[in-house]
Amino acid sequence: MIEVRAPAKLNLGLEVLRRRPDGYHEIETCFVPLRLFDRLTLDVAPAGSGIRLEIEGADLPTDRTNLVVRAAERACEALELAPDLALRLEKRIPIAAGLGGGSSDAAATLLGLEALARRTLPRDMRAKLALELGADVPFFLEPRPALGRGVGEQLASLDGIPEMHWVLV
Repeated sequence: MIEVRAPAKLNLGLEVLRRRPDGYHEIETCFVPLRLFDRLTLDVAPAGSGIRLEIEGADLPTDRTNLVVRAAERACEALELAPDLALRLEKRIPIAAGLGGGSSDAAATLLGLEALARRTLPRDMRAKLALELGADVPFFLEPRPALGRGVGEQLASLDGIPEMHWVLV
């Protein structure tokens, strides 16, 4: 069994530059991870069980409309794992608050399944998979202060960001 913490994030400034033909927007932003986490537990389930997701702390779907389930499906395929998993998500990040909870949970799923499989996907493959799941997901693969460009997937680490204290209301 593997347990992964999925952090929230803030966008310190967000500039929307232009709309792209694919419907996304080109942006420039500063991502900063927060010490507010969802917790995801991943375990192997009996053969033929499929991917089962249990959620505590929020009323969210547990089928493939949930980003965690889609991330698990894609990661199992990429890692050549049987898609038989018991997943448990403890939601602490407020939903639809711009804090990236769903994207963080998806990234935690990818990283957790790598740990569970004791295999690591090639970095470029993991990044591509993350971006296919959502524009913010790549940031959460290595959540540290970063300048985000493109749709948010072009990340440049920002060193020297001072420790800050936030109050979320």
